[in-house]
Amino acid sequence: MAQNGANPAGGLSEAPPPASRRRGRLGLFLPFILLGLVVALWSAGWFYVRDRAGREIDGWLAREAAAGRAWTCADRSITGYPFRLELRCGSLALARSDGGFTLGPLTAVVQIYQPRHALFEAAGPFQVRQGDLTGEARWTALRGSFHGTADGFLRASLAVDGPQIDVAGAVPEPVSVAAQHLELHARPTPGRFDSDGAVDISLRLTQALAPIADALVGNRDPADLALDATLTRATVLRTGTVARELEKWRQAEGSLDIAGLSLVKGANRVQAKGSLDIDEAHRPAGQIDLRAAGVEGLVAGLVGQRYGADRGALVGNLIGGLLGSLAKPRGAEAAVPGEAPLKPLPPLRLVDGRLLFGPFQIPNVRLPALY
Repeated sequence: MAQNGANPAGGLSEAPPPASRRRGRLGLFLPFILLGLVVALWSAGWFYVRDRAGREIDGWLAREAAAGRAWTCADRSITGYPFRLELRCGSLALARSDGGFTLGPLTAVVQIYQPRHALFEAAGPFQVRQGDLTGEARWTALRGSFHGTADGFLRASLAVDGPQIDVAGAVPEPVSVAAQHLELHARPTPGRFDSDGAVDISLRLTQALAPIADALVGNRDPADLALDATLTRATVLRTGTVARELEKWRQAEGSLDIAGLSLVKGANRVQAKGSLDIDEAHRPAGQIDLRAAGVEGLVAGLVGQRYGADRGALVGNLIGGLLGSLAKPRGAEAAVPGEAPLKPLPPLRLVDGRLLFGPFQIPNVRLPALY
């Protein structure tokens, strides 16, 4: 007859103590408990960061308003839980004494683990008012990024598909430009940002159409533009009025140093280097050195305003031929097969509100004060 506590095989079996059973259950549920704690702590941290971001934005808006710049982010919301922050504005607007702008819906995104790298996209239109000028820009897609640091930035980029820009109030006629694609990049100039606040700028505009350029050059072919330049004393610029910021930049002896500008429009090709700044009368000033192919058509477009279309074309052909014959062989760049070589032209100088092509003043052109 089996005794109490004996199993049928004749061995003895003891029930595990209650404490051991509790530890076993705890070990089973411990990973879920730890996961819940992590989720709770992460959620608390995310909501803290979101609230702090909202307070920082409110503080910046208040400081801007005190300085006379009223920013409005309509229907502002900050979402993106759990790994990022998404700032959404139904529209963005700036109003100040000299004008302002409005922009369609805007979304800016930062990752929690990379808070200084922001991505943004916006829908049009962008409408701006500056004095007597009004402008509107539209596009099919606009995206950008900004990689900041504790005391500046590493890189800023903007890419726009199908941009179209119209400016009313410009003299002598309204300006209209449309293109297939636009890209703009900026970064601190290595070795010069700390010393003179220099920022490198790279601009690419492809398949651009501009009636005002068609009339000047003499063809309706789309143009491709590439610009690489350095803006010195860029760190003095803020979000004040245009007049105030440009005057600060002028007094700081800022300049736009053009390392390379390339324009291709049909058979016309131009390359340029030079430097521009602002003179004491607040007009653009400086000199641009030019190399070009198709110089006859370009010069005809410049001098035609003085001599009339037919005589201008004749004089342009004569001057263009003279320039071509005077250019030294070593001064002409090798061209792609089938293309004319680039030849040096007289420099384009901006002096005392006048635009000079070599020793000749371009007629009917006066450079107005920028502010």
